[in-house]
Amino acid sequence: MKGKAIFFFASLFIVFTSYSQKINSENPDLSPGNFKLDSLPNSEINIPIQINLKPVFTMAEKSVDTLFTSPGYPDGWVQDGCATRFKYVFRRSKLQMKATGTSMNLGFTGYYKIVGSTRVCVNGTVISPWTPACRCGFGNEGERRVNVSFTNSLSIQPDFKVKLGIKRNEPQALDKCEVCFWGQDITKEVLKGLTAELDAAKKDLDKSYGTVDLKPRFQQVWNQLNKVYNIYGLGWLKINPQKIRINNLFALNDSLNIFIGLSAKPSIGFEKPAEQTSAIPNLGTFSRQPGFSIFLDAVLNYDSLGNILNQQVKGQEFDFKKGFIKKKFIIDECKIYGGGFEKLIIKIKFSGTNNGVVYLVGKPVYNKEKRTIEVADIDFDIKSKNVLLGSADWIFNKKITKEISKNARFELGAYIDTAKLTINKELNKEWVKGIRSYGNIKDISLIGIYPMQQHLIIRSNCAGDLSVKVESINFSL
Repeated sequence: MKGKAIFFFASLFIVFTSYSQKINSENPDLSPGNFKLDSLPNSEINIPIQINLKPVFTMAEKSVDTLFTSPGYPDGWVQDGCATRFKYVFRRSKLQMKATGTSMNLGFTGYYKIVGSTRVCVNGTVISPWTPACRCGFGNEGERRVNVSFTNSLSIQPDFKVKLGIKRNEPQALDKCEVCFWGQDITKEVLKGLTAELDAAKKDLDKSYGTVDLKPRFQQVWNQLNKVYNIYGLGWLKINPQKIRINNLFALNDSLNIFIGLSAKPSIGFEKPAEQTSAIPNLGTFSRQPGFSIFLDAVLNYDSLGNILNQQVKGQEFDFKKGFIKKKFIIDECKIYGGGFEKLIIKIKFSGTNNGVVYLVGKPVYNKEKRTIEVADIDFDIKSKNVLLGSADWIFNKKITKEISKNARFELGAYIDTAKLTINKELNKEWVKGIRSYGNIKDISLIGIYPMQQHLIIRSNCAGDLSVKVESINFSL
């Protein structure tokens, strides 16, 4: 239904439409004249995408070990110099994540227990054996606690590379660990060993995720945008992308907010255009314009439009009376030309009292307030009049132009309202499981009608808002 309605709009623009330029009655002048088509404004689409980070947190929780031990535990010892040795078990709480701006803090509380012993050394020479093992955090004492965290910052470069800056924060001991009978506080020793483990983890993270190149994935999207699409039998849609940009990126609580923008010059035509491939340009500059404003040129073929016009007016009869003589004017066939001077030329082959060809000229206009297509200044071509004047001047009776003027006014309000309902339904739905869009069409309007030499171009604008919410992510893909 939507495609048929849009197609009907296109046909309305030229039905009974004609133009006021001097034309040769047998060979219409199809030269471009001085008329030039205004450049199609860039269509701007800005989509805020909100991604629920809870699935990401869940994935991280599953992928980060919950238990850490000193090297060689439980039999091996960590020896610091000659006089001290220890070994420990370290477990973590659930990960605590807090995101704000372009930073995310990943932390947890660690619980550890440690076994240690000492001996006497002088200048590196062992004087006594190891003392019996002493324990901290075992039994009724309770495990000792320490807070551990990483701070991660995110930035996206113009070449689509994502930079992940990982900072290992200093562990913060919440409890001291004084090992039994020698009373030595070895908390710093534990933190030193833990810091070494965290630095090793940071190194692995930097290697795996420090720089991620997203350009190949964006290139795939760009390739799809450059394809030509057949839509609802109306014609072929070519999006003509110009730029992709990321307007903003920030995290807040459990959500990551990405504002993506696209600039394009879409067009629709009856004939399938050639597909073009190109390398995606670097990310464009930011845009603060909310929502989307899409300008679309519908490129309509005159032969196809002529067929539509024939269906509307072929066989229509006009009766006239000149004195005691009755005259009849019957439309047998219409053919549409583009004069290239802001007007259309409609060649009418007629029969009835007389047979022949006449040309009509006129200018189509859009009444925004009434939401109607109207044809202004309808008249017969002057040269047509000169050719037929005297022999069949009755053909140029105002009755014909008045009748055409009366019928060349088309109510589009109901169609626009229906289109809004249909598009709004498409904008508000779940695309795949866990990904849903929310949108609203504010306005659909026709902003220009351009009768070019080869094609009739109908320019429209659609404005509204669109957002996407990602509630779940399938990490198995």
